[in-house]
Amino acid sequence: MSGYRKLSRPSDQRRAILKNQVTSLLYHGKLETTAARAEEVQRIAEKMITLAVKEHKNFDTREIEVSRPKLDSKGRKQLQSKTSKNGASYDVVEREMTTKLVQVDRPSRLAARRKLLSNMVEMKDAEGNRVNTVNHLFNEVAPRYVDRNGGYTRIIKLGARRGDGANIVRIELV
Repeated sequence: MSGYRKLSRPSDQRRAILKNQVTSLLYHGKLETTAARAEEVQRIAEKMITLAVKEHKNFDTREIEVSRPKLDSKGRKQLQSKTSKNGASYDVVEREMTTKLVQVDRPSRLAARRKLLSNMVEMKDAEGNRVNTVNHLFNEVAPRYVDRNGGYTRIIKLGARRGDGANIVRIELV
């Protein structure tokens, strides 16, 4: 994140603020903040969306074999008794093999994913469940902008903040 405004903060605080605001913008679609911060968030978000748009279909699907425990009618794992070499008995969970389709990233998409992860933080949804923000960016935000060449965000001026008179703006995804 070099080459950005200092925003009157030490570098660690500035990076944290920008990461949080970029993640919030990309997840919720809009954000209210000061004009200077919004311009920095816009610069970062535009680059991240461009990267996600370029790589959003760059993956393969594979069928893999998956092992999972057998469950009884009440949803509990089925156990099977076994005897060890020295005569001790123990219980083992019975397992069944199934196949599953899995999405596997190609190397350039994996590199893009890691780059995006370095500029985003983990978020939680309304129920408190963790949300993978990079998956959200690839699966929901990037497909909307496939036919667009830049200009993914806009800044709308809202006026001065009451306490200190800072210019407040709303930055949102187009």
